Amino acid sequence: MKKVTIHTLRKMKQAGERISMLTAYDASFARLLDRAGIEVLLVGDSLGMVVQGHDTTLPVTMDQMVYHCAAVSRATEHAHLVGDLPFGSYQTSADEAVKNAMRIVSEGGVESVKLEGGAEYADIVRRIVRAGVPVMGHIGLTPQSVHKLGGYVVQGRTEEKAAKMLADAKALEEAGCYALILEMMPADLSAEITRSVGIPVIGIGAGAGCDGQVLVVYDLLGMNPDFSPKFVKKYLDLGVLIRDAAMRFRDEVRHGEFPAEENSFSSAPGDVKPQLYSIPGKG
Repeated sequence: MKKVTIHTLRKMKQAGERISMLTAYDASFARLLDRAGIEVLLVGDSLGMVVQGHDTTLPVTMDQMVYHCAAVSRATEHAHLVGDLPFGSYQTSADEAVKNAMRIVSEGGVESVKLEGGAEYADIVRRIVRAGVPVMGHIGLTPQSVHKLGGYVVQGRTEEKAAKMLADAKALEEAGCYALILEMMPADLSAEITRSVGIPVIGIGAGAGCDGQVLVVYDLLGMNPDFSPKFVKKYLDLGVLIRDAAMRFRDEVRHGEFPAEENSFSSAPGDVKPQLYSIPGKG
């Protein structure tokens, strides 16, 4: 597989090829998703909810994002890698935004950054792009603005708000964004935005008219049985499988069935030493 770049994604849009995008937060998941041929991996600030257990993405810090980006980047060879700029890392000033964008690239190893917001952040986008860091935009439901939006609700349903979304998309493209995420908006609006801009548009809860789709990988795998929004398709009930495997382990330990003889090392002379775990390609 060839390395996916921002130019690859633009060519895919022009050719009418759909783009697949998933979140990744650690090296193990990143390696599996990369080898599956997913074009874009996003180290999302959604880790605040699915990894850290918060109710929102707001508590996630720059240090935490850099940590997770670095872990994912070590295991990613083919996918284009995007890192979220967390809440408070770009809203205060353009200088702060540029500094944090450059940090997440240099220390985190990502190839671009994503930030939330519309035309009001166009100048921030310009400054980051001018500094040499590609930017993916994100409009519609923007989780970092959950309190301002009044919750996780569909955006752009009125004619006025739909016009604002379309204007935001065009402003972000003009400012230099190489791609755009649309989250939780009517399908006809997202399709119109996708047709109206020349950059790839990736949807989540925004219908089938986008150039690609993104999901939180834990949602795709069914790892949270209490979270089943309409726009998510569970491709596997991994949460149930993990629970059942853990219960079997517990029961076998209680009954003295694990470890069995084949799981134990012999002290006989000449036995082969156990193979320690190592990351593939790292020795």
